[in-house]
Amino acid sequence: MFFWRKKAKNERQEREEAEDKIVHHPNEPAIEPPVEYDPSLDPEFEKHELLETESEVIDELEEIPVGSVVPENTRAQELKVQKSQMGGGWLTRLTEGLSKSSHKIGSGLGDLFSKRRADEETLNALEDLLIEADLGPQTAASLVASLRQRKFDKDNSAHEVQVALAQDIAKILRKSERELDLDRARTGPLTFLICGVNGVGKTTSIGKLAYQFFAKHHKKVVLAAGDTFRAAAIEQLKIWADRCKCPLISSEIGSDSAALAFQAYEKALEQQADILMIDTAGRLHNKANLMAELEKISRVLKKKDATIPHEVILVLDATTGQNAISQVETFSQIVKLTGLVVTKLDGSAKGGVVVALADKFSLPIYAIGVGEDIEDLQPFHADQFAQALVGL
Repeated sequence: MFFWRKKAKNERQEREEAEDKIVHHPNEPAIEPPVEYDPSLDPEFEKHELLETESEVIDELEEIPVGSVVPENTRAQELKVQKSQMGGGWLTRLTEGLSKSSHKIGSGLGDLFSKRRADEETLNALEDLLIEADLGPQTAASLVASLRQRKFDKDNSAHEVQVALAQDIAKILRKSERELDLDRARTGPLTFLICGVNGVGKTTSIGKLAYQFFAKHHKKVVLAAGDTFRAAAIEQLKIWADRCKCPLISSEIGSDSAALAFQAYEKALEQQADILMIDTAGRLHNKANLMAELEKISRVLKKKDATIPHEVILVLDATTGQNAISQVETFSQIVKLTGLVVTKLDGSAKGGVVVALADKFSLPIYAIGVGEDIEDLQPFHADQFAQALVGL
C-alpha cells in the first residue's frame, strides 16, 4: 500500500514538473521575488479623515429655492406652452408620428434623385417605393404619371420632387378632408355607431373622441358599451366615461348588443344628451354571423328614427396596411359607412394607406391617431398629412 502511494505521488510530481516546464520555459528569466511593504499608514495620511465633514457635505448640495417647486398640473401647462412656443403641437406630433413612413419615402427620394435625373427608370423606381409605403399600386401609378407630366429636367433636386409629390398627394387626400358636424339639425342626440375588427383601438378612439367632444366642444355625451362580449371593453369605457363625466349605459356580459343600443338611445333622449356613442364588439370582417349582428344594431336603431345612426364610423389600424382596404369594402356591404378613423400611424411605416383609402373610397377621414395621449387623436388635414408623409 505504501509503495503504491509513493509511486502515485512521484507520478503526480513528474506531471506537475512537466506542466510547469510548458508554462514557464527554462530559458525564461526568473520571476522577481515579491517585495514586502510595511502595512502601516503614512503618518501624513493619518492626519486626514476619510469621512466628509458636515460643512463639506453642505457645500456640495445643490441649492433649490423653496419657491421653485411647481405643482404637477402647473408644470404640465408650462411644458405645453413651451412646446407650442418651440413650434410643437399637433403638427410636430404628426410629423414625429409619421416618421417611419416619411423616412421610407423621404430617404428613398433622396437616394433616387440625389445623383440621378428624373428619367423613366428613376420614376419606375419611385413607383415601387410608393407601393412599398402602402399607397397601393393604383394610387402609386397615378402619382408617378402626374410627376411624368411635370417633365423634370436633370437639374431638379430631390427636394423639388418631394414638394411636387406632396402637392399631388394632398390633392388626393382633400377628397377625405371633412370635419364632423356636431351641431347638425336633428330631433335627438347625434348618434355614433363605432365599428371595427379586433384590436384596432376602437374603444380607446371612442374615449378620446368623447373626451374632446366634452372638453373642447362642451357637449353632453352618453357612452354605450355595446361590446357585450368582452368585460375588459366595458371597464375601459367606464374609465373614459368617468374622465368625461358622462353616463355609461352597459349590460350583462353576453346580452343582446342591439337591445342595449336601443335602450341607450332612449336614455340619451331622456337625459337630453347632445351625443350618443355606441361601442360595438370587435369582429373579423370575414365572419358573416358577426357582421350580421352589426347590421341588426343599425336596423333596430332605425325603429326609433330612420335617420339614426347619424354616423357609422369604421376604425382602422394603419399597421394592417392594404388589409384596411378590404375591411372598408366588407363593412360597407353591411352598414352604410359615413367616415373613418385611422389609428396607430406612429407604429407603422405604412402611413401611405391613408392616401390609398382616400383615393379609392373618398370617405371622410374624421380623425387620425399618432400616439397614446388624448391629444394624439386629431382631425385630419390633407396638406399637413401630405407634407409629413413625404418628410417635408
